[in-house]
Amino acid sequence: MIIPVILSGGSGSRLWPMSREMNPKQFLSLCGEQSMLQETMTRLEGLEELAAPIIVCNEEHRFLVAQQMKEIEVNVDKIILEPIGRNTAPAICAAAEYIHEKNAGDSAADVMLILAADHVIQNQSVFHRVVEAGYQIAQKGQLVTFGIVPDKAETGYGYIKRAELFQQQSDDNENAYRVERFIEKPDLETAQKYLDSGEYYWNSGMFMFKADTILQELEVLSKEIYEAVKTSVSEGVRDLDFCRLGVDAFTASPSDSIDYAVMEKTDKAIVLPLDADWNDVGAWSALWEVNERDSDGNVLQGDILKHQLTNSYVHAEERMVAVIGMDNCVVVETADAVLVADKSRAQDVKEIVNQLKHSDREEALLHQRVFRPWGSYETLEETERFKVKRIIVNPGAELSLQMHHHRAEHWVVVKGTAKIVCGEKEFVMTEDQSNYIPLGTLHRLENPGVIPLEIIEIQTGSYLGEDDIVRFDDHYGRAEVKEACLKK
Repeated sequence: MIIPVILSGGSGSRLWPMSREMNPKQFLSLCGEQSMLQETMTRLEGLEELAAPIIVCNEEHRFLVAQQMKEIEVNVDKIILEPIGRNTAPAICAAAEYIHEKNAGDSAADVMLILAADHVIQNQSVFHRVVEAGYQIAQKGQLVTFGIVPDKAETGYGYIKRAELFQQQSDDNENAYRVERFIEKPDLETAQKYLDSGEYYWNSGMFMFKADTILQELEVLSKEIYEAVKTSVSEGVRDLDFCRLGVDAFTASPSDSIDYAVMEKTDKAIVLPLDADWNDVGAWSALWEVNERDSDGNVLQGDILKHQLTNSYVHAEERMVAVIGMDNCVVVETADAVLVADKSRAQDVKEIVNQLKHSDREEALLHQRVFRPWGSYETLEETERFKVKRIIVNPGAELSLQMHHHRAEHWVVVKGTAKIVCGEKEFVMTEDQSNYIPLGTLHRLENPGVIPLEIIEIQTGSYLGEDDIVRFDDHYGRAEVKEACLKK
């Protein structure tokens, strides 16, 4: 069987302001109607011998992953939750160890297909054909990596140099080669030489190998990672679709990529060329490349007015954006931030994100609309003593039983039906009805209906931060029950 393992732990900082730490690019619809994670999953449809996927993500994204898989009706085997980011080698090791444990060591025929959650591959038929070739090679105990056939001298990717032929493929497919070496990102002159030689491929970060094979290589070549992650999986807690790794053991693992930890050291590395219109969407300039452009070379998304605009990417989410007399630029507008950049400097967006983090600004972490396991909320207005939110609760979902030390709340239902606990009372409210929740009062909001519940929440008080929440009961594992307080 082919077991897809989707790595979904990235933060996508170079696609700020749309991509943020709590809702990064893999969860956004940047190249179509589906999110990049959903497109990665649906791209696998049609492959033979395909098992249920495993997704590796961080703790904060677990409900986003689960919700997006539910939307496209994909049943995952397990969502493995990393307590801290440790790069791709520990993430892949955790998935392989989980497969090994699940099958009690009997997984000789199972091949892991390692994919990033945020890549674009436009030629699905070629992708399938090369994956199926990789499956055959991986079953022989080799470690397959997919090398992207370059179409330009690119300095933003690492490269793989091929060695001798490993296996002749069919007439309509590329051959498989042993790997001579992996190479860091080159300068432009060197990248041009690589392109001209025809012996080099871009390093895609996609792999195929048997779970037992990669574990054996990790144990020999990166023993510290292997032992730490093996312990973290054995100490992990299974909770419905989730597997929470042991925190201390996983944190103790060195942080390393699978390239450094294994692929550059092993004698089993095989590269399969892949020419399927691949892009890792690492910057706004990449989105300009993969989207359809107008006659002036522009990609325009949203309410855009332009005059003498050429070769540019403009995205508007909340407002009309007008651009005049510009070439080769990026303009991205969101509810709380606007980015204007030269398209050739798109990689430098991460420097702005670093400034935001250094200043502890929330724009690096959150959007104005924040997703929660029960739905979402959006801050509409905020001053020192009051805040106005738009809250959407999914059908059948409920917020935690909670109270606040510093704020009171007033809820107005504008759509749907709300079931409310407020102190000792429990009641139902419908559209155009409201309720006041005094400071320090135990309360809960639930949507018992079949359509999304929408309310306007007005907060008043001396402190309105999101950390002023004391949870007493929560269906999503975010708090322990505080029995002593409940008895008061």
